Amino acid sequence: MGPHFSEQAFDFLEELEHRNNRDWFEEHKPSYERELKARMLEVIDAVNARLADFAPDHIRPSSKAMSRIYRDVRFSNDKTPYKTHLAASWPRQGLEKTGGAGFFLQVGVHGVMVAGGSYSPGPPQLLAIRRHLLEHHARLRALLAEESLVRLTEPLDGHPLIRSPKGFPADHPAADLLLNRRWALFSNLPGAAALGDGFIDLVIERFRAIAPVVDFLNVPLAAVTPLEREAATGRRSAR
Repeated sequence: MGPHFSEQAFDFLEELEHRNNRDWFEEHKPSYERELKARMLEVIDAVNARLADFAPDHIRPSSKAMSRIYRDVRFSNDKTPYKTHLAASWPRQGLEKTGGAGFFLQVGVHGVMVAGGSYSPGPPQLLAIRRHLLEHHARLRALLAEESLVRLTEPLDGHPLIRSPKGFPADHPAADLLLNRRWALFSNLPGAAALGDGFIDLVIERFRAIAPVVDFLNVPLAAVTPLEREAATGRRSAR
């Protein structure tokens, strides 16, 4: 038996969808702490134990891996204060704040999302991936064609550009890959998957399938220099 969520946890999330306000949440906070937060931390600990077998550089303290349930409403028209799902992330150690590829888990009543890769790389990270692909595109194609990955995840949607990015040849063998703006793979499961004893097995099976792509992406991402990151940040601030 492995850690998983309870019907009471999903009851809480369903009610939160309709009563997303601070008064209701504070009144029911003991249920959140017991049925959601505590269980999510147990799930993260169990995932960490299994990551040691194939992705030890992604092991992360459970308190840091778990996302806050409080929404950042500063720039959103939706001012509801709480998320109606739970989430956790496992970036590669040392790349937590610099755009490294990693693993992600989201649990909600309406579905479970298991993902990995780099969803929204910044300009220097995206440039580094594209440069890496010029020489290593065949390796990535082989990884994306692996039977377990094809079977367990959705087809890669790289949110591609219409034409080749500036500075890259349109006739290169990797031209189609160079168009991609994001590098994340997703597996969607029904919410009920989080209620069973085999929940951790389902998550780890998918993380294990995605791991070679995560490792591939982290080669160029780890090589992005602080100067390149600072320059990109400066360009965004000046706009």
